[in-house]
Amino acid sequence: MSVQLFVPGETRLHEKRVALVPAVAEKLLKLGIAINIQPGAGGAARIPDLAYEKAGVNVAEPPADVDLIFRVQPPTLAEIEQMKPGTVLCCFVYAHREMPIVRALRDNKITCFAMELVPRITRAQAMDALSSQAALAGYYAALLAATNLNRILPMMTTAVGSLRPARILVMGAGVAGLQALATAKRLGAIVEGYDVRPEVKEQVESVGGKFVDTGVSASGAGGYARELTSEEQTKVDEVLTRHIQNADAVITTASIPGRPSPKIISEAQILGMKPGSVIIDLAAEGGGNTPLTEPGDTVEVGPVTIVAPLNIPSHLAEHASELYSRNLLALIGLMVKDGELSIDWDDEILAGAVLTHDGEIKNEAAKKAADTTPGE
Repeated sequence: MSVQLFVPGETRLHEKRVALVPAVAEKLLKLGIAINIQPGAGGAARIPDLAYEKAGVNVAEPPADVDLIFRVQPPTLAEIEQMKPGTVLCCFVYAHREMPIVRALRDNKITCFAMELVPRITRAQAMDALSSQAALAGYYAALLAATNLNRILPMMTTAVGSLRPARILVMGAGVAGLQALATAKRLGAIVEGYDVRPEVKEQVESVGGKFVDTGVSASGAGGYARELTSEEQTKVDEVLTRHIQNADAVITTASIPGRPSPKIISEAQILGMKPGSVIIDLAAEGGGNTPLTEPGDTVEVGPVTIVAPLNIPSHLAEHASELYSRNLLALIGLMVKDGELSIDWDDEILAGAVLTHDGEIKNEAAKKAADTTPGE
């Protein structure tokens, strides 16, 4: 019997993505997976039911016996209660923010693969949903900078003289930061990139940016940056303050999975920025990279406008859904053999990405949090 996949519509506020697009559905069908998608699930991403039907997908409510569920956001507690034990669920969870959900997945014996836990190794690049969504966020950040400034980005020559190009500083040269740099450069700005990991200098320069070198390295495990000590931060601040206060726009991208976003721009640095300057804070989901950030809002503080959008990929729902769907296809390719679900727990990708299985929380950080956080 074929693996039964169900793709529900997303129910969280402002979530426009869908976990499956028709082009990827066709490839899943070839793997021997039978697909049901909830009517209207792709509507917010402007993907009509008819497009799924043409791809061979059954547009209907879930069948009685679902083996596999694709989602973007985690399910509700009520939805988890309706899942049969052993169901395989693939979605973002962010366990540190969703402890009641994690406990419910454990207690209902759901095998949940949390997409944010996919290991950052070469073999898993096609499954790295964090990176695919971050690339879109970086692109959008450059557009937000352009539309929130009271000036243009490129140099422009007119009959009455020339206008100088804007200066944009991107703090954090990960996937989002590099895409922000590349997009701002294409829009004509003078771009600088800063990262506490000096080894990314070549990457910054490869997209047209000038690397801001502070002489401090903070390379951390798993491809992420570690938090700086107070002494290191003081040294970095001395260099960065000059660049921050010379910029027309600053885009911040620093985040640490499972922890609050680090504060990488101080209130004093912000108040010393040029009148009309803008900060685009891409770390708002974790509280923001400045002490004055208000997640989800745009605020004016002294001379600066701080823009702190939430769930940026959802604003680009069509392409965000397409990339996320491809990530899921690559991941499920490790689990489906001869038309049946067959999970190899010796596979480092699957072992690293699993959050809950067979009544246990498998991720150590999530397990520790579940044991120490009071139940709700």
